[in-house]
Amino acid sequence: MTAYFYLHGFASSPRSAKAKYFRDRFRSRGLTLQIPDLNQGDFSHLTLTRQIQQVEQLLPPDEPAVLLGSSLGGLTAAWVAQRQPQVTQVVLLAPAFDFRTHWRRQLGETALAQWHATGWRSQFHYGEGQFVPLHSEFWRDCGHYETAGLGRSLPTYIAHGRYDDTIPPQASEEFARSRPWVHLDLLDSDHSLGNQVFQIWQAIQVFCDLPPAPLGAQSLPD
Repeated sequence: MTAYFYLHGFASSPRSAKAKYFRDRFRSRGLTLQIPDLNQGDFSHLTLTRQIQQVEQLLPPDEPAVLLGSSLGGLTAAWVAQRQPQVTQVVLLAPAFDFRTHWRRQLGETALAQWHATGWRSQFHYGEGQFVPLHSEFWRDCGHYETAGLGRSLPTYIAHGRYDDTIPPQASEEFARSRPWVHLDLLDSDHSLGNQVFQIWQAIQVFCDLPPAPLGAQSLPD
């Protein structure tokens, strides 16, 4: 039996709108979508390595797994799939490819230098609704994960917003260009993809060959 996971984005939580939307729709198909809390109660010491290891420990050892991931959760899903052969498909929503390149541009060299010097920067956490200190190890650790290292051939669906100014769509276009196993949809949306969740859900149902809703199950509004 296939296990399904949704990995939320950076400074988000399992309570995000997309997480709940997809959880409910998987449930309407009689399926469980597991949504781990990647903050682990300690966002301040978050690293990409920690996220990857957390998800790897949750994978069933003798069953296939499908990973859905948003933004940094998408990058996490891609790296788990690279390392773990039981992952058979991935769905990446605005994945944070080349994350450090884009964040460097947005933060600026002065802010980065201050982060390195003090060891901390204040980061707004959408799941907690407040600013939380984030250690500079997060930045250093991300440097170990270059997108060029993602070379495993497995079915991959990517949805990315044309107007994404957090992770530009060119990042996913470049990723898909040299990987023929990737299907990329560019949608009229921003980084959140919030206005495209129904279209993405339609694509996921086909891509993952999900079963129809059980007979008599209550349909969900979209």
